[in-house]
Amino acid sequence: MKETLLLSRADVERLLTPEVCIAALEDAFRQLGEGRVPPPGILGLHGEEGSFHVKAGFLAADRPYFAAKLNANFPRNARHGLPTIQGAVILSDAGNGVPLAIMDSGSITALRTAAASAVAAKHLAPQECDSALICGCGGQARAQLAALLRVRKPRKVLAYDQDHAKAARFGAATGAEAVSELVPAVAASRIVVTCTTAQRYFITREMVRPGTFIAAVGADSENKQEIDPELMAHGTVVTDLTEQAAKIGELHHAIGAGAMSRQDVHAELAELVTGRKRGRTSEQEITIFDSTGTGLQDVAAAIAAYRRALDAHAGVAFTL
Repeated sequence: MKETLLLSRADVERLLTPEVCIAALEDAFRQLGEGRVPPPGILGLHGEEGSFHVKAGFLAADRPYFAAKLNANFPRNARHGLPTIQGAVILSDAGNGVPLAIMDSGSITALRTAAASAVAAKHLAPQECDSALICGCGGQARAQLAALLRVRKPRKVLAYDQDHAKAARFGAATGAEAVSELVPAVAASRIVVTCTTAQRYFITREMVRPGTFIAAVGADSENKQEIDPELMAHGTVVTDLTEQAAKIGELHHAIGAGAMSRQDVHAELAELVTGRKRGRTSEQEITIFDSTGTGLQDVAAAIAAYRRALDAHAGVAFTL
């Protein structure tokens, strides 16, 4: 029987650099936009303290691949000394069903989510940026900043978190300036990344100046929200997958508030990558990327990690 490769969090983080992950996701969105792969799928279930979701998708590289990711999201885990997101990705050969690799999902999730924001920023963020703001300085923040800096070069990076000590630690580790006031930080920034576990929006229309790009990352389930529905309606909205965003993303809340409909969405990211829809067109345009996270992104990142692991002879081989 063919061996399966086991990749730890450390393996994935070492192998899957921001450049590699951004390139992998850009190719995946191009394949989706060109109709070469079917849309990915999602299943979500809620427990008392957290939730579980399964995201799955197909993608072609040197062979056809399928990946399914089981993620647990428990926002209160920090009090137990545990990460918020835990789980595993199973990567299989889609031609014969053989499991090729099992890998840590927390690292895959952080890296592919950040890479998707970077792909969106290439099309939607202003070329010149005096200041970028990271809202939420948890496990996702470092990956978001690392990926963003590969596609845009803000002169200053600000960091905000309700836990000011967490923002200070993030700033000390990354060189960002920790700030304690959200409103002036948003007003000062042309790029805003929100990666929190908020259940009520905290970025309002009044805070955001013309020409700002927002990567709204936190709303990956129907009970999470970061962006004012009126701001969504006022901006140019691009989703990673509109049908999914309408069920669990910022778009879901904007539709529920009566501020938007699905038809008001400008484009999906795949349409920008393939050139079927325009990106940013003016210096005054507010652009918003509604990032819910898809199985397409997971399979793209998993393929990239697996192929680099084979080249580097990394991981542990075993037989199921």
